[in-house]
Amino acid sequence: MMRAVWNGTVIAEAPRTVVVEGNHYFPPESLHGEYFTETRTRSLCFWKGVARYYSLEVGG
Repeated sequence: MMRAVWNGTVIAEAPRTVVVEGNHYFPPESLHGEYFTETRTRSLCFWKGVARYYSLEVGG
């Protein structure tokens, strides 16, 4: 099981991630949504597609 941990709190976990250019990408459904707020920011990579950005808040 792959886990993303921020300040001791698990914010995402999944059996597998996708690795692109050395970065692990978690499936959207693996995020613990209570810690994330979607922002209005988007970017486009012609081979990765559209990226959406989130703010993270853990423990205030």
